[in-house]
Amino acid sequence: MPYRSLSHFITALESAGELIRVEEFVSPRLEITEVSDRMVKHGGKALLFENNGTEFPLLINALASDRRICMALGVNELSDFEANMSGILAEFTGQKKGFIQKLKLLPALKDIASWFPRNSSRRGQCQEVVMDKPDLTKLPILTCWPHDGGPFITLPGVHTKDPVTGIRNLGMYRMQVFSQDMTGMHWHLHKGSANHFRRYQELKKIMPVTVTLGGDPAYIYAATAPLPENLDEYLLAGFLRKKKVELVKCLTNDLEVPADVDFVIEGYVDPSEELILEGPFGDHTGFYSLADFFPRFHVTCITHRRNAIYPATIVGIPPQEDGWIGKATERIFLMPIKMTVAPEISDMHLPVEGVFHNITLVSIHKQFPGQALKIMSSLWGAGQMMFNKIMCVFDAEANLKDYLELARIISANCDPVNDVHFMHGPVDILDHASSNYAYGSKIGIDATKKLIQEMPSSQAVPLNNLKEYKLQDGVTHESSVKVQLIKQTFPEIINIRTDFLTQGISLVIISISKSRKNQIRETAAAILENEWVKDVKFLLFTDDFIDVMDSSQVVWIVANNLDPIRDCFYHEPKPGIKFPALCIDGSCKTSKLDGFSRNWPNVIVMDDKTINDVDEKWIKLGVGALIPSPSLVYKPLVSNNGAISSKSG
Repeated sequence: MPYRSLSHFITALESAGELIRVEEFVSPRLEITEVSDRMVKHGGKALLFENNGTEFPLLINALASDRRICMALGVNELSDFEANMSGILAEFTGQKKGFIQKLKLLPALKDIASWFPRNSSRRGQCQEVVMDKPDLTKLPILTCWPHDGGPFITLPGVHTKDPVTGIRNLGMYRMQVFSQDMTGMHWHLHKGSANHFRRYQELKKIMPVTVTLGGDPAYIYAATAPLPENLDEYLLAGFLRKKKVELVKCLTNDLEVPADVDFVIEGYVDPSEELILEGPFGDHTGFYSLADFFPRFHVTCITHRRNAIYPATIVGIPPQEDGWIGKATERIFLMPIKMTVAPEISDMHLPVEGVFHNITLVSIHKQFPGQALKIMSSLWGAGQMMFNKIMCVFDAEANLKDYLELARIISANCDPVNDVHFMHGPVDILDHASSNYAYGSKIGIDATKKLIQEMPSSQAVPLNNLKEYKLQDGVTHESSVKVQLIKQTFPEIINIRTDFLTQGISLVIISISKSRKNQIRETAAAILENEWVKDVKFLLFTDDFIDVMDSSQVVWIVANNLDPIRDCFYHEPKPGIKFPALCIDGSCKTSKLDGFSRNWPNVIVMDDKTINDVDEKWIKLGVGALIPSPSLVYKPLVSNNGAISSKSG
């Protein structure tokens, strides 16, 4: 159902037992982040901070559960979107014979027409109060993490228009607040508003920009949705809420915004103006995105509803609230991808550890040789899927949520020499591992059952045909790892994880303290040539401070640290002869040891003072029993006190 306001949504959350009102004072500087991070990582409820030092309550974690994201988007289950979208597309793509059948399209056309946004000549509720002088400091804008460049608006709906076509774009880009009436505008290189900005630059014109906060949560989702350029995000919002969005004209520029949002921040960007250094910012990758230059946004007017509520979110080490937004994107866009890009797709899943762009799991109805590679190529060329770094393709019957079973399937079906594919391409600008800004590489793993045409003339021995070997500890496995011999030979190796082998997963994880160039490649070569690791398909190296027994942490860190073509390798004792094992260097890259020229960011954790302050006031918050800070788990991953890791040296 459509929500009349953010307050209406809050009432629904409270009635469903999904919201806690926090009356105790909690500071927007770091403390709200710390409370929210503890709650979201333990399945906590939405939080309304009513005492934050401003007149406006702050809502956070509003979408951070399966139930709440469904409530926000008006469905019982996220899978309902697939059925809804399938029905709509079937209406218009099926063959229609005769006049009567064509008439049956009219109700569907009427429904779609009712979703298109409508302009109103009246003022909206969002314009009930006009600030005498625009002042962003009157809003409870969060400083999220200790090394952030300042306070950031984190859930803005950024409205721009193409200066030539007039086509609107609604995006979500963080905004660092520099003064009462100026912020940065962190629109990414590949985003719609950045395209508009470049066109205004060419025309040498001032660019009108308006930012909205709040309203129906469908607006928040629509601003994040990976829609094709030139498709109106408010049409998507209309579809989600099954009611058109009413738009009103801004007071100081010619843009339109929803009448029922909570705040409207109007202004402009001058493309001729010098860029401003923005950041660092604790980002959704779980690492800081480092300072860089972005346009300045000048505020000309701020309006808001009476009794407005300020919506916010934090990002950081997953899971965070954006993970549930990602789940919605999976379900909403699966059917259009099937219909327009790859009809053989059965399902698709983006694990939260992959922070949206790093990992994509796909299952397909396989019918011909090379089909998995065709899917990789198709998806890497489809919109924001171009940012994906690691793609694994499975047969249709695979359960993409059962990660251990998927690992067994990869072990059984994948020849690491012939079924692993690499390519260069664009990567997300937040990808810190690529040697070049916004350009790196990708890896595709074909884990489908192989047809006869896909069988190489020589291949690795299938896992289920391997002989039994014994570890030095006496435990029987299908593959062998001489743990003690490896550790004796390489004292820099801290830990070797072999328990996956007992589960039918052909993977060994080694944590190593790096101290010299080419150390990981030389270590892998010695291990393989001496058969200290035998008949294992995947050999993964991580830094010594990584807990190799924490699978989620390993996947998250390695996926972030990997540039696949640079960091995945095969040992070749002779030219053209490869050991049938893919070696993966998931360690931090440094200038001294790896020739890596970019700064390496630090992992995001909260400072000790804020952790202690929140511990002391926790009971007064009324949010339940004390939850220890998640940052305590991740502090061993932090190399120094700053946004830039000391490992950059």
